[in-house]
Amino acid sequence: MRMTIGRLPGTLPAEQLSALKNLSYPTLGHYLEEGFVDPEIRMLVGSGENIAGTAVTVRTTATDSTALHHAAGLIEPGQVLVLDTGGDRFHAPLGEVVATQLRVRGAAGVIVDGVVTDIVQLRSIGVPVYARGTSLLTTKLLGAGGGGIGVPVVCGGVGVSPGDIILADANGVLSLTAAALEAVFAVAEEDDASEPELLRAIADGQLLGALTGATALVDEMTRP
Repeated sequence: MRMTIGRLPGTLPAEQLSALKNLSYPTLGHYLEEGFVDPEIRMLVGSGENIAGTAVTVRTTATDSTALHHAAGLIEPGQVLVLDTGGDRFHAPLGEVVATQLRVRGAAGVIVDGVVTDIVQLRSIGVPVYARGTSLLTTKLLGAGGGGIGVPVVCGGVGVSPGDIILADANGVLSLTAAALEAVFAVAEEDDASEPELLRAIADGQLLGALTGATALVDEMTRP
């Protein structure tokens, strides 16, 4: 069976990357419903700091990680590897060796729709890892084909294409096209800027419902 290798994305401009890392990612949840990866895929390794980068997509089969081993050497600094395991939840494709390659290549992080292994070593290596859990059962280098690099994948129920923008923090993972991100970025940035004033008002004794308009909506909904 043949393996598919598609286009590999570029990296984000430094100015855009800086702006994204300064954004509070949960703020985007105020304005979006799509692109949020299944919360069972959670941060297993990382400091909780914001991660942002273009997606390098990889698809493996349940037992064969040949595609991942090759793709790990193609990552450019600041990119995020997104791994679709084809629904497998038992075989761990990512461990100490692959993570070391990703660190050397400068990967911003790796998102695995499945399990990983060598968790102690992964924490020492330090590349942020998001996955569903850990396992002793690993994939093998079978060369069986059927995988892909730089192809559309599904990760945590979300379709991810090469070059989509991955945002992740201690709360979870979000995948957006550049256009979808651009549509909400300015309003989310403005929302972030206004939050300190809202928090000060609450600390000063004002009521949240009055500040956000929720109380007015409740009054309207309960009016005879």
